[in-house]
Amino acid sequence: MRLILSVLLISLATLAHADIDAKVEAALTADGRPEADMARDKNRKPLETLKFFGLTDDMRVLELLPGGGWYTRVLAPVLAENGKLYVALGTRRVKENILPLPGFGNIEVIETNENTHRPEGERLYTMDEFDFGVRDLDMVLTFRNVHNFGEEGRMLMHRESFEALRNGGVYGIVDHTRRHMERDNPENRRRIDPVLVIKEAQAAGFEFVEYSDLHFRADDELEYEVGRRSVSGNTDRFTFLFRKP
Repeated sequence: MRLILSVLLISLATLAHADIDAKVEAALTADGRPEADMARDKNRKPLETLKFFGLTDDMRVLELLPGGGWYTRVLAPVLAENGKLYVALGTRRVKENILPLPGFGNIEVIETNENTHRPEGERLYTMDEFDFGVRDLDMVLTFRNVHNFGEEGRMLMHRESFEALRNGGVYGIVDHTRRHMERDNPENRRRIDPVLVIKEAQAAGFEFVEYSDLHFRADDELEYEVGRRSVSGNTDRFTFLFRKP
């Protein structure tokens, strides 16, 4: 009986992964997807990244700081039928440029009073206290955003993500790598120490589950600003998975 149950669970997991493969590939090749987005697929590896985080098409997922909506355009179609995609913090461009498009009406924008701002004289942003107002989510994701915030803003984002997730829900972070314990300098503002991110997420209550080398780049010397021509599009990025106990 145990053998039959084990085989059944493995079969179901295989089917779920196959379904995600097909749905992500369909989103990546969809008519109307910008060519500029497609040009980044090889570097960003969205299918492999989302599978590492454990995405399934029936999840309730929150994407933080979606920017221009590169991942939003992938996640929304995958979750449209059986799941739900929420976006929060810095959602203006998604609201203006993606929500009005056919097929993206299922995205729910969470409006908060976070008042993201950069204090005078500071290099990094912070946020006022806020609450996402949703609970029991399966997954929270953020891509190349944590580095933009000082400690107070980062911890607030981690804590509110923790509160929004169900027990067992996961928190996925991808960001540009900074050398461990390197002091601030003009070249590393958009990089962050991976060890610091782990410590802060754990301080917010998360368990560190796993890392992936999907976005490891040996030829990024971790020395230059990520927007420099010699580095842009090929930065070394850490990919971390956390879980709410």
